[in-house]
Amino acid sequence: MTFPQPSAGAARTALFEAVAAVGDEAPALLAGAHGDIPIPGAEWTVAEAAAHLAMANELMAALAAGEERPYGDGTAGSLAAANQASLAERPERRPAVLAGEIAYWAREFTTAARPRSGTEPVLTPLGPMDLDTLGAYLLTHMLGHLYDIAVALGRPHPVDRHRAGLTMPFLRTAMPRVVDTRAAAGHSACYRLRVRGLGAFAVTFTDGAAVVTPQPPRRPDCTILTEPVAFLLIALGRHTATAALTRGKVLAWGRRPWLAPTFPTLFAAP
Repeated sequence: MTFPQPSAGAARTALFEAVAAVGDEAPALLAGAHGDIPIPGAEWTVAEAAAHLAMANELMAALAAGEERPYGDGTAGSLAAANQASLAERPERRPAVLAGEIAYWAREFTTAARPRSGTEPVLTPLGPMDLDTLGAYLLTHMLGHLYDIAVALGRPHPVDRHRAGLTMPFLRTAMPRVVDTRAAAGHSACYRLRVRGLGAFAVTFTDGAAVVTPQPPRRPDCTILTEPVAFLLIALGRHTATAALTRGKVLAWGRRPWLAPTFPTLFAAP
């Protein structure tokens, strides 16, 4: 089943508006926050997560402006090392200051990207992609870390259905690049992923290598239907597929439906 898609211009406007809006929500989210509160399930504190976001937003804005900024080699290990190095180089840890930087650089990204073609190639920390997919990358990255900060602080998170939908171009692009080679070794299966209200695509593994296509190249082994927010949070490693299945946020069927809970484990979110 396919769904009507917005025009390229409308989609681009919606993406830039979301990037700016999510950045602008950081100051309220971090208002009065204690930076030493730990992020659940992570090694970072709230202040460190905010510092990482501020630096990442600055990096994305520079890439949108046409600068070349090497940052790791696209692997999870190299990105983690680059993250730690950048945090060590930038000692600012006041949440209010960092929140202002998050918002500022998000808007700077839209200012730099808007006059350029959305199809213009850009070299990013996860490899080459076009400029508008970089915008979806920025949005995805902000949503993931601001979600973590919100959970740590016990405050409302910024992830909703509309914003999750805008991350889809990046998630489809990134999937083959973030395969966990150890977990996926030898794996062969065809998955059809349907995100409710946002259409469908296929991910086909052949001996551990993944390819993403609009349509399955053969009869799918497993079809997975997911709510948009659940899809994003599972993709980012914030929720498990098993928990989403038990809550009815994910449904699976096909010749090998038992593959659904392990599908997200074939990827290593950077």
